[in-house]
Amino acid sequence: MFVLVSKVFLLLIISHVQSVPKKVKSYSELKSCDIGDLADEIASYDTVVKDIIDYVVSGPFKGKTYDELAKFVDRFGARPSGSKVLEDSIDYMIQLTREEEIKHVVTEDVEVPHWIRGTEKLTMVHPRIKDIALLGLGKSVSTPPNGISAEVVVVHNFDELEKTPDKDVEGKIVLYDPKFTTYGETVVYRSQGAAKAAAKGAVASLVRSIAPFSINTPHTGSQYYDEKIKKIPAAAISLEDADLIRRMYNRKEKIVLNITMSSTLETKISRNTLIDLKGTNYPEKLVIVSGHIDSWDVGQGAMDDGGGLFVSWAAPVVLKRLNLRPKRTLRSIFWTAEELGLIGAYAYEEKHRKENQNINFIMESDEGTFAPRGLVVAGTPKARCIVAEILKLFESVNATTLVESDSPGSDIAVLIQKGIPGASLHNANERYFWFHHTEGDTMNVEDPDELDLCTAFWTAVAYIIADISADIPR
Repeated sequence: MFVLVSKVFLLLIISHVQSVPKKVKSYSELKSCDIGDLADEIASYDTVVKDIIDYVVSGPFKGKTYDELAKFVDRFGARPSGSKVLEDSIDYMIQLTREEEIKHVVTEDVEVPHWIRGTEKLTMVHPRIKDIALLGLGKSVSTPPNGISAEVVVVHNFDELEKTPDKDVEGKIVLYDPKFTTYGETVVYRSQGAAKAAAKGAVASLVRSIAPFSINTPHTGSQYYDEKIKKIPAAAISLEDADLIRRMYNRKEKIVLNITMSSTLETKISRNTLIDLKGTNYPEKLVIVSGHIDSWDVGQGAMDDGGGLFVSWAAPVVLKRLNLRPKRTLRSIFWTAEELGLIGAYAYEEKHRKENQNINFIMESDEGTFAPRGLVVAGTPKARCIVAEILKLFESVNATTLVESDSPGSDIAVLIQKGIPGASLHNANERYFWFHHTEGDTMNVEDPDELDLCTAFWTAVAYIIADISADIPR
């Protein structure tokens, strides 16, 4: 009896020890960061961080970001590049900001593509009849009016396509069916697939949607043609239909599809929007927060990138309401035409190139506004150490993680590649690509409490970086 009890007791002790989580070393500890007296200065902002979190999460601003986002999304819905609804939504955001008595609001004209999706239909005609869900990819060319009927060649990757003799690809439809690993690794089959298939003589290009999960929902997105090669129609199909075709193909069955697509492409004028909360000591120096205001024509653009847009709108608004004026200017940018190729970001960089040295730090939220976990940071080792020290102040909301990346974000990557330090929001976005670029991108994806946490985190981080005595080093 004693032995049995002892064994049970020992097992309980072992189980308890194993269940106690090991303390994970912070970025500063792992990198042996030493930023001197600046660490104590940053630590002194703990009260400011608490005040901002309390004001947004449980105080007068609670639910404000979600409510304003919902009103915006419900009113405008999808906001494609070059569309009137996008321009109306920009006017709306300008007015919403001015109602907060923030006066420094300007727009800058940008020439943008306006691609309009028309008829889209995909049907399997052999070995059986089946309608297949389809979404054309950005700026895809049209098929002939009666569509294209052709046999399918299925490939996992570009190497497999390259090894396939041209004669086996010519006159056929190429379907890429890569399994989703990460977005960065897998998206190349969407963005480059049509050009590579056309180079082998294909008449159309399909891609298994770039996503880890599906309920028969195709995901759209940008693709880019090679101007030296004939342009062919390009579209995405669902995971389920791509896997169906793959199984048939592996059984050596002949698969014939008929694809019909129409669209138009023209050029319009849109606008980047710049909102400045002027700095008290160094108004010429900038800390930028940002999100893009355009969206794809499917879904409502609530998650991509309504959430990022509104946490970046809220940052100067919250600081003004709390009468917190940082030493440097906090600039909020609403990028236009991100979805069709970072058009707004490239235009901003070109227009402000001579002022780039004044950008102290640049931030972007464009991969969801789920529960914040920290930042994905580009910059020198010292720059990352300073940001890591700031993140220590957010232990109460579990947002202390620093992830290293040379190219965080989408729009801001245009400026980061010029040597400007910056960061994107690191959040619990494991389900982001379930809804990304689909009809499922609606307000149902957004959570009011998580959006509050993102707003508070985003605002407080931006304030500290804009207010501390030292610039973020390059």
